[in-house]
Amino acid sequence: MEDRRILSAEEKTEDLEQDIALIAQEFREGFEAVDKIPQPAVTIFGSARIREDNPVYAEARAAGRRFAELGWAVVTGGGPGVMEAANRGAKDGGGLSVGFNIQLPHEQAPNPYLDISLTFRHFYARKTMFVKAAEGFVVFPGGFGTVDELFEALTLIQTGKVFHFPVVLYDTDYWGELMGWVKGELLADGMISPGDLDLLFVTDDLDEVVERVRAGYERRSTETPAAPVKADAQ
Repeated sequence: MEDRRILSAEEKTEDLEQDIALIAQEFREGFEAVDKIPQPAVTIFGSARIREDNPVYAEARAAGRRFAELGWAVVTGGGPGVMEAANRGAKDGGGLSVGFNIQLPHEQAPNPYLDISLTFRHFYARKTMFVKAAEGFVVFPGGFGTVDELFEALTLIQTGKVFHFPVVLYDTDYWGELMGWVKGELLADGMISPGDLDLLFVTDDLDEVVERVRAGYERRSTETPAAPVKADAQ
């Protein structure tokens, strides 16, 4: 794969210009896709392995629908599982459904519930779009990729690289042990500050999920200058 070659120590100097151009083009395509989202958006993460008969699928679908009914766009990784559920819910609610997919050795096809769809070759370009598009992250149960996005968002907020947006973990049973480790190890050992715990909110209530993200957006809107209105949202 192209990404594997670029990230290896064996990349040849003569390939640098071409590789840089490819990465830059992917960022441009991503920025253009984000610019097509005319309303506030929430990015929803979770496992690609969740099937339709799993309760988490139904909950992610309901979350997508609730955000759509408020007039928000729903952004996901564009694949199956929780991603499909959230995008499907956005369509249920008559909202805008966005998927930023990724090429993988084992093909991950875009789900069929997308209004805006873009498939990335490079994880780092894709991750940027998740943050750039979103006024909040909602994290359902998931594996390494889900946790990666979670801690990357927390790091960006903690270091001031992005405006502070809400990060909500759904399912206290699933995330409880992680939060116990964060408090019992990271906080107890002085690796994070007490205020850093406020960067996370854990709940089993979808109403709280939506309200936390909505309230964060409204609060930030009053604290920062209004963005210019996009001339063409088509």
